[in-house]
Amino acid sequence: MKINDLITPEGTRDLLFNDCLARRTVENKLAAIFCGFGYSEVVTPGIEFYDLFSGSSRNFKQENMYKLTDSKGRLVAMRPDSTIPIARLVCARLKEAKLPLRLYYNQSVYENNALLKGRSDETVQAGIELIGGENLKRADHEALCIAVEALAEFDKDNFRLEIGHIGYFKELLAKLEVDEDTAEEIRTLIAQKNYPALNDLLDRVGNDRITNALKQLPRLFGGAEVFEKAAQLFDDEKTAAILESLKEVYNRLSDMGYENKISVDLGIVSHVDYYTGIVFKGYLSGVGRSVLKGGRYDRLLGEFGCPWPAVGFAVNCDAVANYTRKKGLAPSLKNAGCIVYGEKGHLVEAIAFARELVRQGNIVENSLFDTVDETKDYAAAKGIHKIYVVGENVSEIEV
Repeated sequence: MKINDLITPEGTRDLLFNDCLARRTVENKLAAIFCGFGYSEVVTPGIEFYDLFSGSSRNFKQENMYKLTDSKGRLVAMRPDSTIPIARLVCARLKEAKLPLRLYYNQSVYENNALLKGRSDETVQAGIELIGGENLKRADHEALCIAVEALAEFDKDNFRLEIGHIGYFKELLAKLEVDEDTAEEIRTLIAQKNYPALNDLLDRVGNDRITNALKQLPRLFGGAEVFEKAAQLFDDEKTAAILESLKEVYNRLSDMGYENKISVDLGIVSHVDYYTGIVFKGYLSGVGRSVLKGGRYDRLLGEFGCPWPAVGFAVNCDAVANYTRKKGLAPSLKNAGCIVYGEKGHLVEAIAFARELVRQGNIVENSLFDTVDETKDYAAAKGIHKIYVVGENVSEIEV
């Protein structure tokens, strides 16, 4: 036996029984919500060309991707993101389709998290992409409402949705004279809310209204008061329009009765660079990390030849499934209600009898043992209380 024969690679794990049922239940509930809002399912390959994830706004770090070569020696990667492949699919296969397109997916993404212990390298995500549409505000509102529905399905009373706008951060960053590596480090530190390191870095960059505003960005979190605080830190024509647009979204969600579940966070700065507008994260009670992420991306499809606006989000099905299990909300596997034993010469009749029971909605096991006594022992061990013995006639045995 080889040393790795009985283990899985770091960042992966096997799922058994109730874990599988919990995740499948989450996937089915999300699919029902998405279908209910008129979304149709698409599936993209698990392996895509590496270049797909290295375009102008597709800045996935190569060290974070699982890479391999195809039969022609070309570099390919295991899908680290679903939005980019769907953008490719839309522009290749649905270019002539009537807009808007409402698409949903349920598939795994892969990311090498070697330096982040406890993170999974394989994650099942279910999400939507709303592509096209003349009124972007209506599209944003639809995506946010579906996101709220998805969170409420699993944590109706205590879910939280944080909304922000990537444009505020990008406008500030564009005014700094820093290189790409420094800009990425600033983004990372803001996302991590690492105040000391962020302050040290920005002190080296300079001391003005822009650096001061960036230092405060991770703290711009809360309710409607955030808009005034942000305007006081830095306010020009573009940032004022961004804040006003985000405030309108916040007010609309509040008017729908979500005021106590919606927060503003201008420190949401995703590691993917294709977002251009509103960004948001969703949380369930007791889960330390977000289980839902999304936002508006209006330039990504243009890189594939279709300059259409879009908005979408993804739900981490594994994280939600773990939450439902810990809270006792996930269903449990149902044991077989009976076992069917076929006497010698009646094996075909026995499996046919079992088939009829299954068609009637029963959970049935077919005995693979040679004797009734062995079948009884097995049934007792499995908690099965009834045995059907199929011979010339059918008889029942209570265990």
